[in-house]
Amino acid sequence: TSPFAWLRTRFYYLLIRLYFDQEFSIEEFTRGAKQAFSVVSKLLSQRKLDLLDELVSAEVLQVLKEKISLLPDNHRDALAADIDAIMYTTEGDVRIYYDDDGIKFVSILMRFWYLNGANLPDEVPGETKVFQIMFGEESTKEKRHLLTANYEFQREFTEGAKPDWTITRIEHPRLLE
Repeated sequence: TSPFAWLRTRFYYLLIRLYFDQEFSIEEFTRGAKQAFSVVSKLLSQRKLDLLDELVSAEVLQVLKEKISLLPDNHRDALAADIDAIMYTTEGDVRIYYDDDGIKFVSILMRFWYLNGANLPDEVPGETKVFQIMFGEESTKEKRHLLTANYEFQREFTEGAKPDWTITRIEHPRLLE
């Protein structure tokens, strides 16, 4: 991350604490985002989309229903991220905005890198290299792929709104396209 982007996100976190939620903590948010990512990715992999109603926006859920039904099994398996297999997490873009009706929103894009043992080819469609990590001896090696995902979390901060974060974007590059 560039120093400018790092400063900008820290400034937005300060604004969130000052104007929206005095108890907001990026560390706590990140822990919750990792848990949500793990749960949602596993449910996507298992095609249990009906269990995502409270976690994912209706628009995203509709798109997911169409895409998941077309995925080959190995790509679907690669969507699942065990929380212990998440190697790195970073926040991307942070946005604060108001709509025309005065409703206040905050959205935070989170990027996840995770290991997955799905049976993927060395190259996935789209000419993107999938990193592979071998564990164990040559005769019993276990192949893992280092995959990425981007999930955007949004929360409404208008007075009287539910204090829940909703996933408004899900991207698993080269797997869920």
